[in-house]
Amino acid sequence: MPTGELALSAVYDRSVPVPIARIWENVLDWEHLPWLHKSSFADIKCLEKGDWGWKAQLRQTGRPENESLMEIRLDQRNRRYVSRLIEGFGAGTEVWTYLEPRSETATDVHVEFHLPIKDPQKAQRVGAAYKALYEKLWDEDEEMMVQRQHYLARRPRPDRSPVRLGSIREVLKKLPLTIALGDERFRIVEVDGACVAHSTMCPHLQGPLDAEPLMGSEITCPWHGYRFDLRTGRSCDGRNLKMRPAPRVVVDRERDEIRLEWNKPQAA
Repeated sequence: MPTGELALSAVYDRSVPVPIARIWENVLDWEHLPWLHKSSFADIKCLEKGDWGWKAQLRQTGRPENESLMEIRLDQRNRRYVSRLIEGFGAGTEVWTYLEPRSETATDVHVEFHLPIKDPQKAQRVGAAYKALYEKLWDEDEEMMVQRQHYLARRPRPDRSPVRLGSIREVLKKLPLTIALGDERFRIVEVDGACVAHSTMCPHLQGPLDAEPLMGSEITCPWHGYRFDLRTGRSCDGRNLKMRPAPRVVVDRERDEIRLEWNKPQAA
């Protein structure tokens, strides 16, 4: 429960169309704050982490002076967690979030904002600001959690049949081009003068890569900032991950066509 003499200054309720497991996963995911919530958080430096939660130094976007030491602690047995601002901007604030599974695919969320402000009017104003911020953050988190749950529920597999995309000139005019092969999507882009196909799902937590711009041969996941080199499909930020397999892009000048083909599995 809230510590010290704190004023309950605002509450926020919503229902999220994902199971409670996705919310716990999201709460422990400190890495996404300056990426998915980049309009709110400029930077994060994690100091401690574990199954209990995490502690990190946070800086607000557009307000570098607003730096805070924040700690999140989980109480999964009682389906609740607390976000505490320990030092810096907003120090003493506690945000308690209570979770209640409504079904196998939906969770009710109740948030209470407890502030170290004695002036009732000021506490109400600050509480309203926190409530507006949390509504925005939950909107962004919900989209990510829904996509993640959708992936886990269906585990997409690509159709590995060869696919003719069209004439060379016709296809090059359409790049970057995203296509569905079975229930998985791939994007065809030009890298160093060659056509390359890549999976549109980040191998970390399946973040969407289908609309992300290239920086040379690199692509960055919008959820967590993980970077990959499309020439190799491997991490280029030291994380040692590899993108999901993608078909080869075959430019057949003799037939004047571009097609997708999968490499044959190597014999054991």
